[in-house]
Amino acid sequence: MTTLKIEMPPKLIPVFSEPNKRYRGAYGSRGSGKTYTFAKMIAVHGAMYAQQGINGVLLCAREYMNSLSESSMEEVKNAIRSEPWLSSVYEVGEKYIRTKCGHVDFVFAGLRHNLDSIKSKARILIAWVDEAETVSDIAWKKLLPTVRADGSQISVTWNPEVDGSPTDVRFRKTDLGNDGVIVEINADDNPWFPEVLKIERERDRRNLPPEEYAWIWEGAYRQISDAQIFRGKYVVREFEPEEYWKGPYYGIDFGFANDPTAALKLWVDTKENKLYVEHEAYKVGLEIDDTAHYVRAKVPGIEKHACRADNARPETISYLKRKGLPRIAPCAKGKGSVEDGIEFIRSLDQVVIHPRCTNTAKEFRLYSYKVDRLTEDILPVPVDANNHAIDAMRYALEPAMKRKGLKINPDNVR
Repeated sequence: MTTLKIEMPPKLIPVFSEPNKRYRGAYGSRGSGKTYTFAKMIAVHGAMYAQQGINGVLLCAREYMNSLSESSMEEVKNAIRSEPWLSSVYEVGEKYIRTKCGHVDFVFAGLRHNLDSIKSKARILIAWVDEAETVSDIAWKKLLPTVRADGSQISVTWNPEVDGSPTDVRFRKTDLGNDGVIVEINADDNPWFPEVLKIERERDRRNLPPEEYAWIWEGAYRQISDAQIFRGKYVVREFEPEEYWKGPYYGIDFGFANDPTAALKLWVDTKENKLYVEHEAYKVGLEIDDTAHYVRAKVPGIEKHACRADNARPETISYLKRKGLPRIAPCAKGKGSVEDGIEFIRSLDQVVIHPRCTNTAKEFRLYSYKVDRLTEDILPVPVDANNHAIDAMRYALEPAMKRKGLKINPDNVR
């Protein structure tokens, strides 16, 4: 028996190593390697079917496909050519791909206008839907029962865009149990991320709004909403602290259950009315015995400066004061402190987040006001989620908010 080694991004290994799965899928950013890997693995499965004498088709579908140039055919061809043994199995023509033995054919189709014709296809062994974000619910309802051969598979790859899209709900938000393996994979998870895309990504990081950058390169939903509290208020870019900046300021928010412990190191530029986030510590399930060591490793200097923490945990503050954070102290938060903190941050001309502070940037993107379900009106009440680094920020800045040079400028609040 011959054993073949097939390389792929490590995050995709569970998708294909688990046997007898009806659904296999991956979602995430561009440049993650998911499309190329799925193209190759579908060709691999097709070769295995052919070797077993099984007849059928490998359906490669997209929502829209008016011609083969709009299909995933080129990805499949490139994947086959990358493996000499696959090239020996398949006959690759200008407009077709099939096994040389004649058992298995690739078929390329658009779902929007070809669903009914897909039903008449020969036995579908695998249906791979690429760029699946825009596939409608009715298309899924028609397609899935069509793929009904024993042991047949549904493969799905997509770049998330809309939270709650039919593909998102069906394959990401629904627990598939033992029937499927769906993973998230982004550009940073691809060990073969191309140099040309590294240049493109860096250009986008400098020039695009953070929400757009996160959607393209980090697999985030494309969320642009007036309910986003800090929309248009922050950027993500590298910086070095200037001598005239005020600070550093440190804050810690303690995690409960599934919530992360978050700690930040901040600077304030009073001349430009800007806040800078230089370092973060952010971890779910951080034990109290490990907190001081973890935070000191991630947030330089926190043990030497005043650090303000959530006053709801006085026993934790007392413990950490003895175990490596000698200047930690409770903040003085009270009624209205969340709203006051938000108002202060929004009064700044800009919040600059260092690229290594990925969780802080994510919270700034997602932190939102509640929206009335009936009227869709935005309510002046923050959703209690995606706010752990932001809470640490509020604690750190609590004394600074009272200083004359940092008082809120109402003209900047919008």
